[in-house]
Amino acid sequence: MARKLQADKWLFAATAGLALFGIVMVYSASAVMAERENGSQYYYVGKQLMWTAIGFGLMLLAMRFDYQWLRDRRIVYGLLAVTIIMLMAVFAFHPRNGARRWIALPGVSVQPSELSKLVLTLFLAYFLEKRAGEEGSFWWTFVPCMVVTGTLALLVVAEPDLGTALMLAVICVVLCYTAGTRLLHLGIAAAPALFGVLVLLIFVPWRLKRMVTFLNPWADTQGAGYQVVQSLMAIGSGGINGLGFAQGKQKLFFLPFAHSDFIFAVVGEELGMIGALAVLIVFGVFLWRGLRASLLAPDRFGMLLGLGIVTSIVAQALFNISVVLSLVPTKGIPLPFISYGGSSLVPTLVSVGILLNISQYAGTTASEAEQRGDREKRRKLVAKHISLSPRHGLPASQRTG
Repeated sequence: MARKLQADKWLFAATAGLALFGIVMVYSASAVMAERENGSQYYYVGKQLMWTAIGFGLMLLAMRFDYQWLRDRRIVYGLLAVTIIMLMAVFAFHPRNGARRWIALPGVSVQPSELSKLVLTLFLAYFLEKRAGEEGSFWWTFVPCMVVTGTLALLVVAEPDLGTALMLAVICVVLCYTAGTRLLHLGIAAAPALFGVLVLLIFVPWRLKRMVTFLNPWADTQGAGYQVVQSLMAIGSGGINGLGFAQGKQKLFFLPFAHSDFIFAVVGEELGMIGALAVLIVFGVFLWRGLRASLLAPDRFGMLLGLGIVTSIVAQALFNISVVLSLVPTKGIPLPFISYGGSSLVPTLVSVGILLNISQYAGTTASEAEQRGDREKRRKLVAKHISLSPRHGLPASQRTG
């Protein structure tokens, strides 16, 4: 009989702490700009609070249903088809800042590329579990994984959004390697992928300019290197202890995207190295507990699904922080849980809800998981039978059987 377990409290606490911290920092980073642009300093933080509430609501729902329900080909391929359609639909809408990444609906915008990370993780977990024992097959297992990943990545690159496409590639490599794919096969796929990335970096003028700026951002502090220089100035001026909450100066129309992609620079300026390290430590706790929940999952599907979710969130966080610190070329990619925007926050919290769901069964056996699923099916059948019974609603004294 399956044990009744609770969701990982450390994992939940790390997620809640980062999300609530994000609300506070979005307010600090956006208040002055929101006052000037929208007449209220609470404009951006109010929206962030709303998206956080929606995200937490969906996360709690994701914690309650059995993640085994996601192991259904209709759900997996249905979500994959919808995501591909949405990624193609973005090209029908007007671009923002030179990119077509959003589906603009009345009062809300949806960014399908953020959803693609979760959908790819779900597909790979489902597919690689079905191919258990045949992981070394090039055509039967490896090629289908590469085709799906490549399709999503190419659609995302076309937006253009090379950063998210690289995140999709990272998820694929981690899950395929964990499932037992041969290194030779991964190497075969890596060669054309790396060549494609080099072509995108060298032969696309604005990307080449970013690469040159990355090598020496101080050569053009008022032009191409402006954003990186302002970010480094913010981090440097924070020192050990920081200037104090809401006391940062670079967010006052000096640092572009201070409340979204470059919010970590505001953290470093106002809270100093201590605050920045605290954020890194919490992400470390998230990584530790997320990996633990994944590796202790009762089945291969849960293990791969959880590992993909942890990889997508932590890898994106490290990439964003590296951009802010000028360790990699500048790329617009949000800091999970903390950056402003519901398109990133809501799918991330839903993903964590699934991970927390998996953590509830950490340490149980596969047979216990199957028994859990069988009991749930029987419970639903009984409930359906009672609701359809003509005697339903009669007093207990008048019922038979």
